[in-house]
Amino acid sequence: MPLTPAASLYRRSLKLALDWAVHRHIWRGQAVYIRSLFDANKDVRDPRQQKLLLRETEKLLETWKHPDPYKSPTAPGGSKYERNLPARDLPYADAPGAH
Repeated sequence: MPLTPAASLYRRSLKLALDWAVHRHIWRGQAVYIRSLFDANKDVRDPRQQKLLLRETEKLLETWKHPDPYKSPTAPGGSKYERNLPARDLPYADAPGAH
């Protein structure tokens, strides 16, 4: 089931906040504040007003975008990604003179 545009923006907002505050105890306060902003506009039913709010939120997310977003160390692009790959299985070579 795809997310609604508002839910998608909410999720992106939380991830963006986590880029700026990696420690969860700091991020949690920001997450509560972001939730309060979204809850303040949850009863808006006018489609024009909804589009306006979504556009404004998109702009705000672009201005707050982190230049070096946090990546989990084991995720692609992380500092430990593919660091300890298992060795490839190489075919055994025949012993010299054994045919």
